[in-house]
Amino acid sequence: MMKLTGINQITLRVNDVRLAEEFYAGLLGFRIDHRAGANISYLRLNSDLLVLVKAETPGSADARDIRVDHFGFRLASDAEVDEAAAYLGDRGVHLVTRPAHRREGRAFFVMDPDGNLIEFYSMRAEGLQAPPESLDNRTTSQITSDSRKEDADAEEPKKTRRSRK
Repeated sequence: MMKLTGINQITLRVNDVRLAEEFYAGLLGFRIDHRAGANISYLRLNSDLLVLVKAETPGSADARDIRVDHFGFRLASDAEVDEAAAYLGDRGVHLVTRPAHRREGRAFFVMDPDGNLIEFYSMRAEGLQAPPESLDNRTTSQITSDSRKEDADAEEPKKTRRSRK
């Protein structure tokens, strides 16, 4: 069994990242931790993260669909992230991504039985100072899309190439 240490983050899809920052930071007291380009903003409240991601499709206040992109569970170490991926994979859970290094640690994504996206994440104290060139800064939509492409490519038989003579 895994030993979760907490909920690492909640990621929300928003129509306007800066307007959402004004609400969460300006009104509710979150602190802007950092931004990843114009479409992702990381807000912090103590050790908890609220991540704002520009939605691919617009939402409205009166819509009844859910705008939560994903949520993340924290694990104590990179090794526990790898162990958790193996544990869940061995039990038939759909791994959307394999473990990879991210800004604050190592992470992977799964889908629960209802299709909710869940991230399992280790968090290092020095994570925010990690060199940016080694980080995976894709959005969750990009990660899931890339994962689906990889899965599809793996299922298709590879055609052998013939050389021209």
